[in-house]
Amino acid sequence: MKTPKTIYLKDHRPAELIVDKIDLTFEIDTGQTRVTSVMQIYKNKEVADKLTPLVFDKGAFEIISVVADGMVLLPGEYQSGDDFFKLIKTPDRFRLEIVSILKPKENTSLEGLYMSGDTLCTQCEAQGFRKITPFPDRPDVMAVYSCTIIADKTLYPILLSNGNLVKSGDLQNNRHYVRWEDPFKKPCYLFALVAGDLSCMEDKFTTCSGKKVDLKIYSEQENIDKCDHAMESLKQAMKWDEDRFGLEYDLDLYQIVAMNDFNAGAMENKGLNIFNSKYVLANPKTATDEDFMNIQGVIGHEYFHNWTGNRVTLKNWFQLSLKEGLTVFRDQEFSSDLNSRAVKRIANVKNLRSFQFPEDAGPMAHPVRPESYIKMDNFYTMTVYEKGAELIRMIHHLLGESDFRSGLDLYFNKFDGMAVTIEDFVSVMEKVSGTDLTQFKLWYSQSGTPEVTLKRSYDSELQRLTLIFDQATPPDRNQKKKEALHIPVQFGLMDGKGKDITPEGRSLLELKSEKTTFVFENIGPDTYPSVFRQFSAPVKLITDFTDAELAFLMAHENDEFNRFDAAQTLFINEIQTLVSKIQNKESLGISPGLVQAFKTALMDSKTDRAFLAKALSLPQENEIKDYYESIDVVAIHKARSFLKKELARQLQDQFMEIIELCSHADHLSISHSAMADRSLKNLCLSYIGSIGGKQTTQFIYQKFKTAQNMTDEYAALRILSLVDEDVKLKGMDRFFQKWQQDKLVLDKWFAVQAASSLSDTLAQVQSLLIHPEFTMANPNKVRSLIYMFAMHNPINFHRADGKGYRFVADQIIALDSINQQVAARLSSCFNHWKKYDESRKVLMKNELERILSQTLSKNVYEIVSRALE
Repeated sequence: MKTPKTIYLKDHRPAELIVDKIDLTFEIDTGQTRVTSVMQIYKNKEVADKLTPLVFDKGAFEIISVVADGMVLLPGEYQSGDDFFKLIKTPDRFRLEIVSILKPKENTSLEGLYMSGDTLCTQCEAQGFRKITPFPDRPDVMAVYSCTIIADKTLYPILLSNGNLVKSGDLQNNRHYVRWEDPFKKPCYLFALVAGDLSCMEDKFTTCSGKKVDLKIYSEQENIDKCDHAMESLKQAMKWDEDRFGLEYDLDLYQIVAMNDFNAGAMENKGLNIFNSKYVLANPKTATDEDFMNIQGVIGHEYFHNWTGNRVTLKNWFQLSLKEGLTVFRDQEFSSDLNSRAVKRIANVKNLRSFQFPEDAGPMAHPVRPESYIKMDNFYTMTVYEKGAELIRMIHHLLGESDFRSGLDLYFNKFDGMAVTIEDFVSVMEKVSGTDLTQFKLWYSQSGTPEVTLKRSYDSELQRLTLIFDQATPPDRNQKKKEALHIPVQFGLMDGKGKDITPEGRSLLELKSEKTTFVFENIGPDTYPSVFRQFSAPVKLITDFTDAELAFLMAHENDEFNRFDAAQTLFINEIQTLVSKIQNKESLGISPGLVQAFKTALMDSKTDRAFLAKALSLPQENEIKDYYESIDVVAIHKARSFLKKELARQLQDQFMEIIELCSHADHLSISHSAMADRSLKNLCLSYIGSIGGKQTTQFIYQKFKTAQNMTDEYAALRILSLVDEDVKLKGMDRFFQKWQQDKLVLDKWFAVQAASSLSDTLAQVQSLLIHPEFTMANPNKVRSLIYMFAMHNPINFHRADGKGYRFVADQIIALDSINQQVAARLSSCFNHWKKYDESRKVLMKNELERILSQTLSKNVYEIVSRALE
């Protein structure tokens, strides 16, 4: 295939023609939709002259008429292809009308205008608007939008778009129309339309200035009773944004629509958010505690975009983290303020380490602000989102809450209604605080995860503690030589009893050189440094702490994140020892010190149980592999399994005691205390399940049968899926018979089977491809089954016979003709093929080459070709 064109940041130029206003009319009929676009256009005199042609982005649809300033153009007077629309000559300012025919039912990419079931909807970010009408599909072209929708009143009683509803009425032949007008200029990626037969939950919110805002959440009729938590989360987000950042909602109406077919989590279209239904619909019977937390966070995230992304948007797509990193930081703070800050921070960092750190170390490594792309969709990544949020958090650490808030205030006051850059954001933070962030900006342009090494020395005679920090970032395809970064270190000192003895003014240390030394005077012996509290920078930390010291920190650290991290480091150390013994065919055992530290933490009645559930969870195999240059999949799986089973065997009585103690929470409550009890109880249950045996399995199965909420039911089902094939099958049959009418619950059913470490899993996954409830056209189903197998089941994906690789490669090739975005995401499962043994490397490389030999989308080509470099 022809090598796709690479787009570079260095080549970015302002738009030559600007659309100032656009009026859209959608005439929806069976099988097709007629779209009329009327645009007011002018030339940007800074970069265009009288000879500059009009060249707009366009999708592969039919244009049936073009009218320029009242003149009907013949086909020879304009040029049109599958990806462009062109007028050779245009005046400085003119009116352009284009009528196109779209076929939404045939659009399986779920970009532009498409069908989800019987509902018509849009997805325009990043470059989907061009699939609706010819347009300069870039975020810095901001226009005022109006939209008229005409459709059959029976099939499409609900007709929605951005802004405010200004007119509606009936037409002949059982048709009706609505007209929406959005008073705020916006980029085209924020345009939205929904048409369908939907039910609505309504509420109101009174803003801090006293304005009444109508709130509406739409879903299918049978799911409308699952929208209460989403509505409550929306009101919480609106209130929190006013209280924390002084940001008030600006329209009279805020709408959310839950869609079953959606590529991402949700979309922040101005005034009309379109959501993947999994991030809207919930009740305790059908949704887990994790689902409830995710809904709250995603509802908040999309609402917060109203200011960080919508009111102030992007100069170009390379600046994506300006809206996404900042908004992820805001949604993390929202969830932290409403729930447990420590537990939320641990969850965020586990996510970062499990997925973003490997991204930094793989073929798709890129800076938070990428320098180039072939397909922008491929850069909606953990680096742009999650690492981008960590950069905002570091600025917050360096400036403090007060100056950070002042910086945001200035950012909105100065740039409201504009398309801006990361430099614009950083400049306001420098201006309000007087802090020089010149070196800090390297974080945005330099890829990779810094490794920070801490070494201690203590002079007992002088009572002097010296800490030496070394930082280094490994070279990669983007930069061969990495510069030293500006790294904030939230810091503390503890004495031998765990008392905080941090000297005044030393709670924040700043690293700016490859080597930085800090000296502390009048410090007694047995003093412990507490570094990178609350994970104050996205780095890999290497310390000289012994296992005994880590056990002390696990019990006594004042910072809860570092307490968690000490436990995880102990687990990693133990697993690495076990892996080595397995490879050397030595007998296995576990450290008595680890067992005692684990037992002490488990039985600590004063500590938040949600925190204990995080701290005492063993690292997943995907986390463990990142500690190795050469990955031994089988040894890692055996080592982790042995450690879990041995802890369960030695602490069985304690685990059973905690299960009983935590079983009395209100089964349907989603309070923090109830969720905390369930999380620790189900962790203990998973340890007990690892013991195996008939009695233990029957105990787990009874918990599964008698569960009164989805959290407990799903937790027990996951444990049963790891026991043996017969028990797994029995549990799966019961779960399916109970929940076969609920699409989202069935996603869990697919996922738990795909993640099973049992040897029959690949065959089971292959058979599920033809299950009546599975379809490759639905991203949630693909993620639940195929993506779960490829990304979260290393022991089966990396089968020695290569059948796991062959299966997934087949699905990537099939998916690429259906949904390129989903296929590209799945392709990333091969990104780290060079880190495995020679046999597996050969097998994976063969599959990558087979994929590359196909006629591919730009999305998949970019991922696979990078992996093979």
